[in-house]
Amino acid sequence: MEPTEDYSFPPVSFKPLLTEISGLLRSTSSTLAVAETTTGGLVSASLLSVSGASKFFVGGATVYTTKSRRTWAGWTDENLVNYIGPTPELVTELAANVREQMDVTYCIGESGATGPTVPGPPFVHIAGQTCITVVSHEGFATRVVNTGVADREKNMMAFTKAALVLLRDVLAGDVKLEQQCRPDSKSSEVTKL
Repeated sequence: MEPTEDYSFPPVSFKPLLTEISGLLRSTSSTLAVAETTTGGLVSASLLSVSGASKFFVGGATVYTTKSRRTWAGWTDENLVNYIGPTPELVTELAANVREQMDVTYCIGESGATGPTVPGPPFVHIAGQTCITVVSHEGFATRVVNTGVADREKNMMAFTKAALVLLRDVLAGDVKLEQQCRPDSKSSEVTKL
């Protein structure tokens, strides 16, 4: 007899968070898009697992490569020449471009390194670290998350949950949005998971 596959998604621990996010977005008639890299679509998939997500979820882009970032997230030649790795500024710019293109209230942006390996110099990637942002027309909030491990699958799930937590924190008013056009890396909150 073949073992039965477990197809449950999202993880049980995400469900209360997703219910809260859904309620907060619906209560304000807000809309949402996602620009994610190392979470590979898991942020979008988690949000879409909520019944009635079409009321708030407009679309998501997995902008994992430079080609997809150029096509879907507004990257220019300057971004490519100056790229050294994920930073709060870069992720905020990705999310701001996608938010504008999708004409939504909020956009979550995420980019980091899941591991187990990372590119070497001149790139600055740290396995187990990602930058997350939530952008609206009113401003942005960023977090740098470091899991301290180089396990690809664990990091993908940890980064996904961290992105959802930041979104919830912004929607609930627990995190105030910065008002400047571009984030200052000193203002990014670093979270150790």
